[in-house]
Amino acid sequence: MSTEKPVPSLAELRQEIDRIDEAMHRLLMERGTIIDRLIESKKASETGLSSAFRPGREAAMMRSLAERHQGLLPLDTVESIWRVIIGTFTYVQSNYSVHADVSGGDAPMRDSARFHFGFTVPYVTHPSAAAVIEAVANSKGDLGIFRLDQGATSGAWWRTLAERDRPKIIARLPFIERPDHPAGTPVFVISKPLTDAAVRDVVLYTAQFERWHKGANEALMRLGGEVVASAADANGLSELIAVPGIVETSRLHRELTEAGASLAQLVEVGSHAERFHVK
Repeated sequence: MSTEKPVPSLAELRQEIDRIDEAMHRLLMERGTIIDRLIESKKASETGLSSAFRPGREAAMMRSLAERHQGLLPLDTVESIWRVIIGTFTYVQSNYSVHADVSGGDAPMRDSARFHFGFTVPYVTHPSAAAVIEAVANSKGDLGIFRLDQGATSGAWWRTLAERDRPKIIARLPFIERPDHPAGTPVFVISKPLTDAAVRDVVLYTAQFERWHKGANEALMRLGGEVVASAADANGLSELIAVPGIVETSRLHRELTEAGASLAQLVEVGSHAERFHVK
């Protein structure tokens, strides 16, 4: 007696696909009803994007997605779908816009914004980093994005984040790093300060140097840190420095000064999750 299973017909396979598609749609609608309840539960005590945007939770979700993914469907597609779901449901909770500094080119920023936040979230362009920061500062709860690879063309924009109530860096994208990422332009995301949702795997500082010393680079490397961006002006050299969250500010200051650098300012300007690398 033959034990081979009959090959399913095309009609049967299409019915299975239709069943799965309907189930996914119903689950998305069910997710929407939960978000409705979430909004109601927050109305009494919280307002604004800071209560809706959770960089740490988002990073954990995307890390789990990348770790379990397998099969024919490209990771690019899966990441994009989930990003749109997360970005759109966050928008449903608390409407926000994404403001982009396009002084280094609009196309890469638009690709990054659409890939990570979808098409429902409004995308607003600005001619400078300063304009983006002011737009976010004056908003109810918008986001701003800046390219990391445009050098000093936008000036030391990170210096204007130093004051306590100014916007802060809350994420670095793309979070899932891999070769040929469809939205691979490295960007920082800023928002108004998050009260309870910031993730501190990597902490960022604005550092103003009256005098730089090459030993400072070696000191940063020993701490597991790096200079992300730098710009020179009449006041000296300004750098955006990233170090692991376990490194205390006092230790960072001590290591840099002992290496021969003369620091005029060292102020925390944000933090973000450690990126997930796919080989």
